[in-house]
Amino acid sequence: MDKITPVLMAGGSGTRLWPVSRKSFPKQFAPLIGDETLFQASARRLSGPRYADPIVMTNSDFRFIVAEQLEQIGIAPGAIAIEPVGRNTAPAVLAAALMVADEDPERLLLVAPSDHVIPDADEFAAAVALGTGPAREGRIVTFGITPDRPETGYGYLELAGTGKGPQPLARFVEKPDAARAAAMLAQGNFLWNAGIFLFSARAMIQAFRAHAGEYVEPVETALREARTDLGFLRLARGPWERLPDNSIDYAVMEKADNLTVVAYSGRWSDLGGWDAVWREELRRNPSDDGVVADANSTAIDCKDVLLRSDSADLQVVGIGLRDVMVVATGDAVLVADKARAQDVRQAVTAMKKKNRRQAVAFPRDHRPWGWFETLALADRFQVKRIVVKPGAALSLQSHVHRSEHWIVVSGTARVTVDDTVTLVTENQSIYVPLGAVHRMENPGKVPMVLIEVQTGSYLGEDDIIRYEDVYARDSAE
Repeated sequence: MDKITPVLMAGGSGTRLWPVSRKSFPKQFAPLIGDETLFQASARRLSGPRYADPIVMTNSDFRFIVAEQLEQIGIAPGAIAIEPVGRNTAPAVLAAALMVADEDPERLLLVAPSDHVIPDADEFAAAVALGTGPAREGRIVTFGITPDRPETGYGYLELAGTGKGPQPLARFVEKPDAARAAAMLAQGNFLWNAGIFLFSARAMIQAFRAHAGEYVEPVETALREARTDLGFLRLARGPWERLPDNSIDYAVMEKADNLTVVAYSGRWSDLGGWDAVWREELRRNPSDDGVVADANSTAIDCKDVLLRSDSADLQVVGIGLRDVMVVATGDAVLVADKARAQDVRQAVTAMKKKNRRQAVAFPRDHRPWGWFETLALADRFQVKRIVVKPGAALSLQSHVHRSEHWIVVSGTARVTVDDTVTLVTENQSIYVPLGAVHRMENPGKVPMVLIEVQTGSYLGEDDIIRYEDVYARDSAE
């Protein structure tokens, strides 16, 4: 029997989990629960003998992160498709269906967010197995989560049938208020909408043609005009920009009449806020006082709190706290009532209006060759720590407004400055004058670390003229 093709949606920003999740490095790529990232755990869950290599739908900013995190867990992607602009989930789902239909229109696709926690892998696999029969018959199968509380943060699925096994869907229900959520929980025929779908490529394409025909031609054109770039599939920008910005639920699912629901009763969380992280951690490590505190945090006389710090250099201490969450990173601290977890996105919006970098970016910027972080910044100078992976190289570039002084503190750098190539080892330094064409490479087998001191009238990352780049980036990346 043909394998199911997983489709991992990996383009979201996850603002409700700020400050750990930000636009530049969102929650799916962070190890929020356990040692693996949410994206890696999702990819691993949808791997094995039943599954083909996954299709990942993401954007240009995350393409190298996706590739690196898959490589770390030994999973080869079937395709990493780059959406030129965000248009929600509807066009991404159609694009994946069209890609698979080129090989076999009857093949099944399993579309799933890449930022959910599903620890009960065997039970989830059993739910998928229940859905394969209806999906092969041309049904679109959606997976609903058996609710354990009157949750107001999720949409719901109302079942038309009763009993176990796949059931027909009566209707989608928007996020309810508390009273309505309690009533639906008591009624017993409502499930949380997990946003996980199983269908054949043919069935989904037919559903779009019937209910959202305005998507078909632009997505087909974006695929036809797509280009391969270092193994990534870049969808064409022009037709993609013409697409409506809509979720697959609104575009197709709420209009289709061939939907089947499979209930999943195992553990699940979309980690839609820090209260969800607190709840999931308590499931993993039960505590009589409801305290979740990581290794960098200490709780004294606290109850039902979350204390978290991502750095051993920043200790979080809570004394006498009740129903509070405290989350600290190197450049930001969140302190909030746990009941207000969904309002964290309001803080991100407020910081954006004040042009605070912390709203969208971290001090550490990830690049395909490694990462860098700013240690000090003033009007005319900036100090960075730069880490270059073994065998990696920065682009051949120059700057219009700044010069740079590089000091290697670990490993060896091969440095090009105009026509001169020099090996710079630990405790040695080199100067890059303003306007010089230069490149930094790590020829060794261990990460290379250096301190960069920039001086000049403008220190922004867009002051880069690229001449050669093994990662095919433009000046804005």
